[in-house]
Amino acid sequence: MLALGFGLTAALLWAVHDLLARKLSQGAALLPILVLVLGAGTLGLLPVAVALGGWERMTWPAGGVAALSGLTFAVAIGGLYKAFSLAPVRVVAPVVGAYPLLILLTAVAQGRPVSGGDWLAVLAIVIGITIVAVAARDDAPEGYAASPGVAMAWAALAALGFAATFGLAQEATRLGSELPVMLVGRIVALAAILSLLVWHRGSLAPQRGHFGVLGLMGLLDALALGLVTASGGLPRAEYASVASSLFGVLTVLLAAWFLKERVRPVQWAGIACVFGGIAVLGLLGT
Repeated sequence: MLALGFGLTAALLWAVHDLLARKLSQGAALLPILVLVLGAGTLGLLPVAVALGGWERMTWPAGGVAALSGLTFAVAIGGLYKAFSLAPVRVVAPVVGAYPLLILLTAVAQGRPVSGGDWLAVLAIVIGITIVAVAARDDAPEGYAASPGVAMAWAALAALGFAATFGLAQEATRLGSELPVMLVGRIVALAAILSLLVWHRGSLAPQRGHFGVLGLMGLLDALALGLVTASGGLPRAEYASVASSLFGVLTVLLAAWFLKERVRPVQWAGIACVFGGIAVLGLLGT
């Protein structure tokens, strides 16, 4: 059950990170924020990985898979921040948090057995996302910078990226060593976002007073991803990926409390369906 504990801790860390992301991303240039967040996380991880890293166990295949996980993570975090810049947490979080659905579909493609309970959980997730999407049509325009459909499309891209990131990072950990895998992935993700910033000739100057918050966000995100990646060597590592996806419901609760984002009863019902289905997947060990 250690993998489950790692996943739940990661969920809490990501919930705080995403609350801050929603707050800072509205009306702001996203690439500089992403570079600073990823840079802070990489700098925080660097001394730990160098000192404790088990580099002697790293192989070229492990490094290659870790690099791929970095590219998918760049896609995931980019989609996440874009979605949060466009719509409230109640719309974005259930879609992003549904990435275990993609993990299940990957398991099916690999020929792993899937139970009827798994498919019922998938049905609950799909119904919940549908409720959230339909209910968003009746939302007041406050808090939206684009239509709910556009925001949910970015959130779906983030979910796809997170599912790929966790799968690739855990596979790289099995082939090599967890801390080097994490560092390689972080460096590749940072390089990818930084390249986009340079290509767009952007500036790295955030609003005054945001440096400390962005640094904290980077550390929270790095620690959360590190917990999920480190679980790759534990029994039932998939528990960590599934449990960590519960960050979405925590983020909705934090946003309702701190950002005063109103959630209507029908939206709570949809959110409950999504994360209830995710919890069932976790209990079934998918």
